[in-house]
Amino acid sequence: MIALLQRVSSADVVVDGETVGAIERGLLVLVGVESGDTEAVADRLLERLLNYRVFSDADGKMNLSVRDVGGGVLLVPQFTLAADTRKGLRPSFSSAAPPAQGRMLFDYLLKLAQAAHAPVGQGRFGADMKVTLTNDGPVTFWLQVGA
Repeated sequence: MIALLQRVSSADVVVDGETVGAIERGLLVLVGVESGDTEAVADRLLERLLNYRVFSDADGKMNLSVRDVGGGVLLVPQFTLAADTRKGLRPSFSSAAPPAQGRMLFDYLLKLAQAAHAPVGQGRFGADMKVTLTNDGPVTFWLQVGA
């Protein structure tokens, strides 16, 4: 699984004019599911997301996690993260999970996150989403966890 996490002051997701997910200070996490990903991979990804130290401590060093600061997590499914862009002028999505597997693992990750942390917001799988964020820093990290 792939997670593009961005430290934000705020973020929201709108679908058909309706806000379906929103957070204040925290992490906006775009989530891509690859073929071969499993629930165990999702477990590990969530552990890393919630404990990844990207927030500043009193000395200005990135030593605090979203858990430490009580920040929100906004999970947004984004299959395009699994694109192969190494050659050509058009991305290949051959490594992306099929939609049913992607939905199942995203939903699994979301339920785990909601049980382990609050607040947790979400995007809508398969929808045309409008994502707005204020990136804080900017601070953006690519996390990839495999089987």
